[in-house]
Amino acid sequence: MDRYRTRGLRTALLALTAAGGLLLTGCGGSDDSSGRTADSKEGGFPAPAYSQGDRREGENDTDESRDFAPEPDYLSTFALDVDTASYGYARRTLAEGRLPDPSTVRPEEFVNSFRQDYDRPDGNGFTVTVDGARTEREDWSLVRVGLATRPASDPGERPPAALTFVIDISGSMAEPGRLDLAQDSLGHMTDQLRDDDSVALVTFSDEAETVLPMTRLDGNRDEIHDAIDSLEPTNSTNLGAGMETGYETAVEGLRKGATNRVVLISDALANTGDTDADAILERIASERREHGITLFGVGVGSDYGDALMERLADKGDGHTVYVSDEDDARKVFSRQLPQNIDLTARDAKAQVAFDPETVKEFRLVGYDNRQVADEDFRDDSVDGGEIGPGHTVTALYAVRTRPGTEGHLATASVRWLDPKTRAPHEKSGQLETGSLHDSLDDTSARFQVTATAAYFADALRDGDSRWSSLPAAPSLSGLADHAEDLAKETEDEDVRQLAEAIGRAERLMD
Repeated sequence: MDRYRTRGLRTALLALTAAGGLLLTGCGGSDDSSGRTADSKEGGFPAPAYSQGDRREGENDTDESRDFAPEPDYLSTFALDVDTASYGYARRTLAEGRLPDPSTVRPEEFVNSFRQDYDRPDGNGFTVTVDGARTEREDWSLVRVGLATRPASDPGERPPAALTFVIDISGSMAEPGRLDLAQDSLGHMTDQLRDDDSVALVTFSDEAETVLPMTRLDGNRDEIHDAIDSLEPTNSTNLGAGMETGYETAVEGLRKGATNRVVLISDALANTGDTDADAILERIASERREHGITLFGVGVGSDYGDALMERLADKGDGHTVYVSDEDDARKVFSRQLPQNIDLTARDAKAQVAFDPETVKEFRLVGYDNRQVADEDFRDDSVDGGEIGPGHTVTALYAVRTRPGTEGHLATASVRWLDPKTRAPHEKSGQLETGSLHDSLDDTSARFQVTATAAYFADALRDGDSRWSSLPAAPSLSGLADHAEDLAKETEDEDVRQLAEAIGRAERLMD
């Protein structure tokens, strides 16, 4: 949907109004199925960094540069996405004393890195939660659309997995925290997999090689560990060749009734052969679609090809995470293993219909590369997102209501295909204006964590927390303090790390 392209600061401001309510637990924190809800902190959400009556130079309510959905279009449609690599890479960059490139900051992935408080369904499919809060800016609210899958089942209950690891062994992977981290991760994952699971190992540098064909874990763990331990970095990065050989190996080892997935571990700094995601995916299109093989991208390295890895995952029926250290690796390859290899929904898409009687304008925050034409929501041949158990997906909207109106505000629907039968299913949720919280202070701790992550991403994108494009934005100092309070309240290590990251960004921006 081209009409959602961001154009200028004013666009972003109205866009991120929505951000306060965001979403998705994605990969990063989506394994929490407790549905925990905590009361808001007594101190309240930090005050805005500037008066809501202030305007930036050239800003007014009739600015034509805003790229909101124009009347009479009151639909927003996008493919679901559970990527979290943008936040993981930003946190790594800040820890090294550098601000992330604004082009790598995707607000939805920041929000998707944290646990949410949505109810969970009993079986495959989704629950739909729609809530929101009014802001200090007149007539503007933050609306959160939350979609949640069932909790990750006991490892013994999932289907067997057939995983083809495609490992980058180029020269750039020699840096500490790249190939060594990949080897440690794969070794740990090998110990976590079941006897009826299978793995194959493909490496690539200037050329690609199948080091280990598809091999059952039962009785072969030592052989698999030896293959992993033997990897050494060499030469350049022909990622295209690695992907092509990886998918060929996956097809040769295809297992009926199993979850067949390619797991790419790389810094995605392709410099030989095909370096364009579309060209790479075109070469493996038939294997990818015909056999239902999905892609899981794991990014590593202080220098990281974020754009290429994201594009590969989005178009490769999969998702990405970024791993910066052993703790991240253990989380991805152990605690979150079921949701990263199993599937509960294919080609999942969401559509939010805003009521023109109560809504004047709106904008979806993020998902820039996942937009779907409104008329394609129920066209099941149009690509959507592949979602696993334990995931949540959140969409944030900035919504401007018509003054003095009350009643129905929005209907959010999700459509997906059963991963086995490909039968379509839909689920919907509603939101009334009367159900909006009066302020962020009245929302749950998880809602406030969502808002904090979104404000943080917005500040990194703008580069100046004083003029954040998210309405009622606090200073980074206030945001860091509030994140620390939320970390204590939720007893969540991920939120504590968020507070640290915000503090680092504040010091770098001073």
